[in-house]
Amino acid sequence: MQTTLAAALETAAVTLGGGDGGRVDAEILLAHLLDWPRSRLLAYPEAPLDAATAGRFASLLGQRAAGVPVAYLLGAREFWSMTLRVTPDVLVPRPESELLVDLLLAELRDRPGPTVLDLGTGSGAIGLAVARERSDAAVWLTDACAAAAAVARDNAAAHRLGNVTLRIGSWYEPLPAGLAFDAIASNPPYLAAADPHLASGGLDHEPRAALVGGDTGLEALAAVAGGAPGRLRTGGLLVVEHGCTQGPAVRDLFAAAGLVAVATHRDLAGHERATAGRRPG
Repeated sequence: MQTTLAAALETAAVTLGGGDGGRVDAEILLAHLLDWPRSRLLAYPEAPLDAATAGRFASLLGQRAAGVPVAYLLGAREFWSMTLRVTPDVLVPRPESELLVDLLLAELRDRPGPTVLDLGTGSGAIGLAVARERSDAAVWLTDACAAAAAVARDNAAAHRLGNVTLRIGSWYEPLPAGLAFDAIASNPPYLAAADPHLASGGLDHEPRAALVGGDTGLEALAAVAGGAPGRLRTGGLLVVEHGCTQGPAVRDLFAAAGLVAVATHRDLAGHERATAGRRPG
């Protein structure tokens, strides 16, 4: 027996725990299966849902109820007005990371033909956003995970960004000797190995290597900061994303690396989210 879209969505919202969040997730997933905009679901609530689509919808709902992020179920996520392919090999791009793009673009505003590096790029979100906004920039991406790098490569190709170079390797290691940058950005793993958040909010479905920075959560941040002076041009900027309580520790790491004019920036929620510093000279 066929059901209607309205009835299917009502049942789906209950499956996902009720509330507005469950309803929105259900609408997004069903619209994806039907290749419809969400608005059309609301405009035609009595339209029938065929059995095959209903079965696929039930499968997606089961995965979502188990905590799989919606972006993995869709295979895509919006970031900086770009649709990026995402897989379980990469972190789901988050709105907080757009702060790094804002800081980079402001830094590069008066620099023609800048060179930019996105370390641990994952899906490529940060570096590709800069490459899209600044077609005159030479943007380099690195990632130690070959599968993640493949996702970033696909995203660069999908958006026809010919000013992007990708290298596979840990942090600065795969870069050509002597190559220096006007700006370096990174959203490295910054959770501690025992952080309780790793078991909630869908994080248990995201790649652990991209989330956990070591026993303290600061190890990857220290590697990024420590290597920056050797890869920045004089006066060049390093900016990293970090946890909302890590600002003081990250500022200390930047100072220990010899960076100056160190400052921490807050996200739209008012949390300390990104720290920047410069190579002196």
